[in-house]
Amino acid sequence: MRHEKTAVAANALSPVLTGALSFSCRLGECRSELMPLLSEVSKVVSAGGSLSSTLKLVLELMQKHLQVKRAMITLYDVSCDQIFIHESYGLSPEEAEKGVYAPGEGITGKVIETRQSIIVPHIADDPLFLNRTGSWDRQHDGQHSFICVPIIRGLKVMGTIGIERIYHNAQLRFLDLEVLRVIAAIIAQAVELHLLERVQQKTVQAHTAPHGGEKFKPANIIGNSRTMQHVYRLIEKVSHARTTVLILGESGVGKERVATAIHQNSHCSGGPFIRFNCASLPESVIESELFGHEKGAFTGAISRRAGRFEEADGGTLFLDEVGELSLSAQSKLLRVIQERSFERVGSNETLSVNVRILAATHRDLSEMVEQGTFREDLYYRLNVFPITIPPLRERGSDILILADHFNARFASEQGVEVPTIATPALNMLLNYTWPGNVRELENVMERAVLLADEGFIHSYHLPINLQPIIDHLTEQEGLEARLARVEYDLITEALAKFQGNVSRAASYLNMTRRALGLRLEKYQINYKHYRGQT
Repeated sequence: MRHEKTAVAANALSPVLTGALSFSCRLGECRSELMPLLSEVSKVVSAGGSLSSTLKLVLELMQKHLQVKRAMITLYDVSCDQIFIHESYGLSPEEAEKGVYAPGEGITGKVIETRQSIIVPHIADDPLFLNRTGSWDRQHDGQHSFICVPIIRGLKVMGTIGIERIYHNAQLRFLDLEVLRVIAAIIAQAVELHLLERVQQKTVQAHTAPHGGEKFKPANIIGNSRTMQHVYRLIEKVSHARTTVLILGESGVGKERVATAIHQNSHCSGGPFIRFNCASLPESVIESELFGHEKGAFTGAISRRAGRFEEADGGTLFLDEVGELSLSAQSKLLRVIQERSFERVGSNETLSVNVRILAATHRDLSEMVEQGTFREDLYYRLNVFPITIPPLRERGSDILILADHFNARFASEQGVEVPTIATPALNMLLNYTWPGNVRELENVMERAVLLADEGFIHSYHLPINLQPIIDHLTEQEGLEARLARVEYDLITEALAKFQGNVSRAASYLNMTRRALGLRLEKYQINYKHYRGQT
C-alpha cells in the first residue's frame, strides 16, 4: 500500500494550513474552529502540570474539534529502543498497554524511523497496520484512515501523534495532518522535558548505592544476608541491559522473584512480564503454548491463539524450569532467541518479536549438555549472565527475617494477632536444613500460625521433621512424643529466660535442680548454649 508522506515544517502555521482554513467547509466538514483548537492546545501546554494530564486534555480537544474515533500519543524511549503509548483516546487501558513498538515496526515505528508523517487512506488495505492494541475491528472500522506525525525537537524524534477516523475527502486528510504537525510542535518541549526527567531519574536510581550510601535492594525480595547482597548486586547490574539471564538454584529458592525484580527494575518495566513453566505441560502442547496456533492447526484448535512470545512482545518472557524442555522444543527455542522470529503452529507467516528472555532451572545444565539431554548451543545462548540463588540454609539470619514476614502475613490473612515465635521454635527454624527452601518455610509458618494458641508459636506447632532433638524418643507420633515436645519447650524457654542458670530455671519450673539435670541429659540440652541470651 502506498503511503502519503509529507515533510512540511511544523514550527509555525504552514501556508497550506492557513489557506485551507478559508475553504475547509467546502471539503465536507467545517474547520473554522481550528484556530481556537490550536490556541486552546497552546494554553493547556503553557499551564504546566504533568505530561499525562496535559496530553489527556490535548486529546480531548482533538476529539472535540477533529471528531477522531481514536487517538494516541506515543513516546520513544531510546534507552530500551521501544515506543510506548503514553496517552490515548478511544482505547481501554488494556488496549493501550499492548501498544508497544520497535522503530520501523508498524506505521508508528516507521514514522519514528523515517521522521516523516504518514497518511494511510484505508487501514484495512495497509500491511503495515498491525492492530497491536486489538482495538480495530474490520467490520466496524474498515473505512477508517490513520494519520501519524512525529514529535520532533531539534534533531531528536521523541514520539508520535496518531489519529483514526473516516474521511470522505483526501484534502481533509492533508488538512488534519497539518493540524497534527502544529500540535506536535506545540507539545514537543513538554515531551522533551518529560523524557529528560525520566533519564535523570534512572541515572539517580542507578547510582544511589555508590553516591547515596544506600545499597540496591529489590522491593519484592526479603533478606539482608551477605549471600543475598551479592545477588542484589548482580540484579542491579543486569536489569538495565537487555542481556539474557539464566537464574540457577534449588527448587523453592525464589527464582521467579529474581526474574520479576530484573523486569521491574529494567528500562522497559512498563512492558508485559509473561511467565511460562516449561515443566507444567506435556510436550505435545509446549510448542502451541510458546508460539501460538492458527484455527484448525490441530484437533481442538477452534480459534487462533497467541503464544507466550507474542504476549511478551515489548517486555520480558520468563521461562521457568527450562531444563525440562525436550530436545525438539529446545531447537525451536534456540531459533527464536537467535532470530527473534517464529511461526504459529499451522501457519507459514513469520512473526517478529522484541522480547527479553529470562530463564531459570534447578537442574545442572552443563551436566545435561555432557549427557546429551540439553543442546550445547542453547546452553551458551541462555548462560550469558548466570545468577545463582543461594539455598535458604546458607542465608543465616534471613531465615528469621522470612519467618517473621510469613508470620505477620498469615496472621493478617487469618485475622488474628501476630503470635510470638518461642525461642525453641526459633532454634529449630535456624537448625533445620530446609530442603524445600523458602517455599517450605512459607508452608511451615502458615501451619504454625493456624495451630498457635495463646499468642505463641511453640516447637510442637512445627512439623515433626523439624524436631530432630526429640524425634528419637518415640518411634511414632503419639501422646508421649507430644508431651516430650511440650516439656522440651518449657525447659528451653526457662533456660533462655534465666540465661542458662539451671538453679533459677528449675525454681521457675517448680522442680529440683537434680530433676532438671536429668531432663537436660534426656533431651541432650546444653545449658551453656543459653548463657548470654535475653
